[in-house]
Amino acid sequence: MILAIDIGNSSIAVGCVDTENIYFLEQLSTNLSKTELEYAITLKNAMELHQISPEAVTGGIISSVVPQLSDTMRRAVKRLIPGEVRLVGPGLKTGLNIAIDNPAQLGSDMVVNAVAAIRQYPLPIIMIDMGTATTISAIDKQGRYVGNVIVPGVRGALDHLAYCTSQLPKISLETPRHLIGKNTTECMQSGAVAGTAALLDGMIQRIEEELGETATVIATGAPAQAVIPLCERPVLYDDGLMLKGLLCIYEKNIRQNKRRGKQ
Repeated sequence: MILAIDIGNSSIAVGCVDTENIYFLEQLSTNLSKTELEYAITLKNAMELHQISPEAVTGGIISSVVPQLSDTMRRAVKRLIPGEVRLVGPGLKTGLNIAIDNPAQLGSDMVVNAVAAIRQYPLPIIMIDMGTATTISAIDKQGRYVGNVIVPGVRGALDHLAYCTSQLPKISLETPRHLIGKNTTECMQSGAVAGTAALLDGMIQRIEEELGETATVIATGAPAQAVIPLCERPVLYDDGLMLKGLLCIYEKNIRQNKRRGKQ
């Protein structure tokens, strides 16, 4: 069992996973002011809530799109568990063929999700990750990551709308009961959630046209639970995609190090 962590701009996904099970998946708020000790305590508490002792964890791996927090989190995990703690980035083998202009620009979260998707689902793949931004990635039938589309995240768009207007409230992100809203909350939910679903349907169609064939469509991230029920195109929801990808990368590098050690 390993401790897998994905540091995003708004939240941090934390979970324990092995080849058989995802033992838990929790979300923490991203907080640049927290110290490594504070993060270590938070991680320890999350594990204890799920009856997992640090001694049962053999290693850890971290994916991060917040460089200021990466090393702090790595030191926090090292305080907590035995074994190696890896950070997805230069020097870590992923096995992903990245066919974009500058592979170094691809976020580690996209790399990790793609690794998991390729292992688990039929190619080609359209992968939708809904968080601070909504990223729609394309993986062709040869398993190459050929590019993506980035649009504002649905939660952030709703919050910005409330912030910039005097009469629109901040609302919860839920699947609307009706497309044509009967009150302000329903109208906003329909615009944000049903509007995002329509955007995804349109982008899926256009990406498939560019790929030249029908793709397996996968969505991950908490907002996807409200959005994908309104998509006309079938979309698979996989909330554990990131953890599975981190496990794949961790195991690949551990095996490689063991082979080197025998030589």
